[in-house]
Amino acid sequence: MLSIEGLTKDYGKKRAVDHLDLTIRDGEIHGFVGPNGAGKTTTMRILATLLTASEGHAMMDGVDLLKDRRKARMMVGYMPDFFGVYDHLKASEYLDFYARCYGIGKKDRERMISQLLELVHLSDRADDYVDDLSRGMKQRLCLAHSLIHDPRLLILDEPASGMDPRARAEMKSILRTLKDMGKMVFISSHILPELSEMCDSLTIIDHGKLVFSGSVDALSDQMNGRNPLEIRLMPGTDSATEERLVRILRENPLVEEITEEMTGLFRVRMGGDDASLMELLYTLVEARIPVNDYHRSSMNLEKVFMEVTGNA
Repeated sequence: MLSIEGLTKDYGKKRAVDHLDLTIRDGEIHGFVGPNGAGKTTTMRILATLLTASEGHAMMDGVDLLKDRRKARMMVGYMPDFFGVYDHLKASEYLDFYARCYGIGKKDRERMISQLLELVHLSDRADDYVDDLSRGMKQRLCLAHSLIHDPRLLILDEPASGMDPRARAEMKSILRTLKDMGKMVFISSHILPELSEMCDSLTIIDHGKLVFSGSVDALSDQMNGRNPLEIRLMPGTDSATEERLVRILRENPLVEEITEEMTGLFRVRMGGDDASLMELLYTLVEARIPVNDYHRSSMNLEKVFMEVTGNA
């Protein structure tokens, strides 16, 4: 498990990361979300030992990644949003070069390279020059590079950047395999729907400050109470009945805003809990309002992101 406490990074008078706390567990894919300039890349570079922190700790297996940088580099694999590759090398040679940098012996190198190429679905491209690989293949090769020393924690900064849908699907499949292997995967992405599909938990930051950190289900539960209520009337409902519906809604003290999306469909901003929603529905039924559909709209991660970082 990785436990980050009070992580802070100052650039002169500007604070890029402000006392960030978060936890990533073994076998967990943890999403990292925030607007541009929120401090995501700075946080990831600190954990990858490419930047020094101003304050804080990041403990994993009794090692403070912020203090013992040599040990940290053996425990962490980092894939930045742009990963330079050596085009004049073959895919297998590219991985062999970095395996040598980590001091991995010949037999172990050969075994590791074979396993990694299989993991990232590039076994049939082992003897192809990197320059001849597609963008998605290069990204997967760089992912293999990040895994060459078998790190416990994998940090991925926008790993699917520039990929087509098929390549992104392949990347998602690989990340699920890494999760099953017990790896901790810390991933940032702007492709929010896909991030919500694959992540077990996530952290949202804004202006370097923590906005939310926890499971995707917990975030959904937290946000559902803020989702608008949608009320759809039976087709052919007359305007007098619609006006009566609006009047009943306006008389409810929990109703904040009423918008008619289209004829017969009303979106209502309303506070309260499930019991309040049920009570309103009873009121509408007693008033003989012909309700055809009544529910809080679902809020996907993009909507959540806009909701909680709306002041950015």
